[in-house]
Amino acid sequence: MATTEPQFSDNALEVLRERYLRRDEIGELVETPTGMLERVAQAVAEPARSFGEDREFWEGRFFERMRRLEFLPNSPTLMNAGLPAGQLAACFVLPIEDDLDSIFSALNRMARIHQTGGGTGFSFSSLRPRDDRVRSTGGITSGPLSFMDLFDHTTAVIRQGGRRRGANMAVLRVDHPDIKEFVNAKATPGRLENFNLSVDVVS
Repeated sequence: MATTEPQFSDNALEVLRERYLRRDEIGELVETPTGMLERVAQAVAEPARSFGEDREFWEGRFFERMRRLEFLPNSPTLMNAGLPAGQLAACFVLPIEDDLDSIFSALNRMARIHQTGGGTGFSFSSLRPRDDRVRSTGGITSGPLSFMDLFDHTTAVIRQGGRRRGANMAVLRVDHPDIKEFVNAKATPGRLENFNLSVDVVS
């Protein structure tokens, strides 16, 4: 395999050192940009064996495309390929139903996904509006925005892969009673900083 270093810009090299190159237990870099590309190429080419293909051929071909900067995979692949986590996907959509078990299960899954470098999307449309009555307890609901604040805070605490901020997408139906609060949420400085917000107008 070629050993010529890819021609990353100075800014790109700084980002690689900060987020993507492997470090040892004390935080010292143990990988070069070329080493990262070799690790990724080896991991991505490994399944070729299962299809009767020449793994080394595909590894070399993939490596050369990356080395010449004709193609680079997503961040989770650069971070995790060839490592124990092995999580290569960038985006996940997690279901949320209108009960605490579902909400906190989604919160736990979100934290785990962010830890490995993935991003998450949610529809909060199934959650009851703020001040709605809860039959089982006789209390009132806090509404989807309060839970979004919880998800946002958790995201701020858990950096993706320990190397970058997490990212979320929140969707709320246009006919949800809390839609105005949802649309105006980011008018409050510092609120939902780790979310992109979208209004669902077709469901």
